[in-house]
Amino acid sequence: MSARFVALLGAECTGKSTLAEALAVHFNAGLVTEYLREWCASHGRTPQQHEQAAIAAEQEARIEAAARAHELVICDTTPLITALCSEHYFGDYSLTTGALAFQQRCELTLLCAPDLPWEADGFLRDGPAVRSAFDARLRKTLESHGLGWVDIAGDNDTRLAVAIAALQRPSSR
Repeated sequence: MSARFVALLGAECTGKSTLAEALAVHFNAGLVTEYLREWCASHGRTPQQHEQAAIAAEQEARIEAAARAHELVICDTTPLITALCSEHYFGDYSLTTGALAFQQRCELTLLCAPDLPWEADGFLRDGPAVRSAFDARLRKTLESHGLGWVDIAGDNDTRLAVAIAALQRPSSR
């Protein structure tokens, strides 16, 4: 039996990490954190265009590794976020096809809305205007490729309740 992947997607500062951690605890699931955040912290900067592919590949590799140890894997982002960042910042669409193929393997996508207060986080966050534009790009990409999602909005308790309910519904696969 293969692992079930639950993807948490969203623009910056939309509560993905907080929700992912809570879901992993609630379901005793594997948790794969956002490699991009780790990469930026260790390098002290945001990635350049030529570094994007390796970041997306590492996110996918970590998810695959978690799948070998857990039946349910909560993914605090997938390669799709890196691909869309590459599109947004560099006009580079080369990662999108592979990222969409991975996203199709996710049993459930939880799309975190940009309705939480925006918080500055050093060089990692661009601001509310970029967050809104990225959210629109993400929603358009999912919709245009027939990838469904569950909207996650509201305060942290509401987000968690909606996400738990979504995970408890029978899979359509």
